[in-house]
Amino acid sequence: MLSEQFILIGSLLLFISIIISKTSNRLGIPSLVFFLLIGMLAGSEGIGGIYFDNPNITQFIGIIALVIILYSGGLDTKWKDVKPVLGRGVVLSTAGVLITTVAVGLFINWITGFSLIQSLLIGAIVSSTDAAAIFSIFRSKNQDLKNNIIPTLELESGTNDPMAYFLTTTLIFLILNPTTSVWSTILLLVQSIGLGVILGFIFGKGSVKLINSIKLHIQGLYPVLTIALAFLTFSVTYFVGGNGFLSVYIAALILGNSHFLNKKIQMQFFDGMAWLMQIIMFLTLGLLVFPSQIVPVIGVGILISFFLILVARPLAVFLCLSPFKVGLKDKVFISWVGIKGAVPIIFATYPIVAGISGANMIFNIVFFITLTSALVQGSTIHVIAERLGLSTAKKEE
Repeated sequence: MLSEQFILIGSLLLFISIIISKTSNRLGIPSLVFFLLIGMLAGSEGIGGIYFDNPNITQFIGIIALVIILYSGGLDTKWKDVKPVLGRGVVLSTAGVLITTVAVGLFINWITGFSLIQSLLIGAIVSSTDAAAIFSIFRSKNQDLKNNIIPTLELESGTNDPMAYFLTTTLIFLILNPTTSVWSTILLLVQSIGLGVILGFIFGKGSVKLINSIKLHIQGLYPVLTIALAFLTFSVTYFVGGNGFLSVYIAALILGNSHFLNKKIQMQFFDGMAWLMQIIMFLTLGLLVFPSQIVPVIGVGILISFFLILVARPLAVFLCLSPFKVGLKDKVFISWVGIKGAVPIIFATYPIVAGISGANMIFNIVFFITLTSALVQGSTIHVIAERLGLSTAKKEE
């Protein structure tokens, strides 16, 4: 009976989330907000009364979902659009994440009782941006952006999660192993990114050749094969010391810009899978949250949120884009589009799983920051674009 109840509840939550997402598009609010709220309402302190308090399972679901979402994002990314903005996108996704981490960390250390390294950890967790939330809003409003802004944001959002992941896991390691040297940490970063890029390239090229030559007897097995390759790319890279998330995105980028069997069907399949993973991930995160524990951190959460939105993100964007020919309005808009998604909340489970002191408070602060960012920035993206004169009607393909 328990299995049937689980299936019934799960299917109802999925159904409600999909229906509600239509409303979120009309309001210009990212769907993730509604998915999270549905999860919270279904949770132990909501009307659903479902008790769920397992960060280990949440982290596992988050990793599975992120692999699919990043792979789908890489498949959809057109190299010809990304190539002209490659430099600025990479700088934003690396140096930008680091600057945001340091700025937010120093601010948190100043206004709270968290140690410097704990403060930097929170900064790292909230340092990446969410591509899915950003572009779903523009698709719903039938808007495009001038001056290659969309490819810049697309590349940044697709490649900054790996950097945020590295900083988060490294800072947790440093908290647990305080005698670790700075030099070994730098070498770890080089190894992580280097292996991520190399193995992503190898698996990407290998995936193209394998899919085109294997000649499966059932057409429906091709998407299954591609899913297997996605997870193989992530796990192999991870176990040899590389950044699995980065390798997954690069492998998918190479595959998506190559010809392979059943490409159109597979692209549609992964688009649907990415949405399914997002919904499951957000619902799970919503279930994990206890609203009563969020209330005590609202005050500090608001201060951190607005510092992140109004100071840290613009600081990172303006510093990173200063070497490039990017207009002032473009920089202002890119600064505003620092919307947070599910990734920070997933990363916030890592300190809990690792047993870091104050981890539960860190999780609640991160959850509040993510919700604030989605509501404040997510609901105003199209308005800011129009006010800055950067919005244009989407061209029919």
